[in-house]
Amino acid sequence: MPTTTNTASPTPPADCVFCSRLAGDGLLAANDLAAGFLAGFPVSPGHVLIVPRRHEADFFALAPPEQAAMVALVEPVRRHIDAEFKPDAYNLGANIGPAAGQTIAHAHLHVIPRYGGDVEEPRGGVRWVLPRTARYW
Repeated sequence: MPTTTNTASPTPPADCVFCSRLAGDGLLAANDLAAGFLAGFPVSPGHVLIVPRRHEADFFALAPPEQAAMVALVEPVRRHIDAEFKPDAYNLGANIGPAAGQTIAHAHLHVIPRYGGDVEEPRGGVRWVLPRTARYW
């Protein structure tokens, strides 16, 4: 039996910073279901967040078209970052749930530009979220 996901926008909390950003200026890339904007607390210069327009905390609870809309914005966001900040590399990531480090309860995808020398040892990349497992080589 096929399943359906309700993509109707519930009334978002009045204090959701991402919902506020979606309603304002400064969107770098957008489509009907998602948008990207510069991070308020960037990890590096040019760090962008891609968020669904519907307020939903859990990326996995988004409907497949919403997830796809977020991923579809990675390339236009990358082009913007490349033109403005000229990074050497990128990390993409999502913190889904408090145990994974999610602090804002609105799903989001991080597009983090990386620059040669920004950390002493870049090998392992996102594996450093659990430092004891990062050095696998």
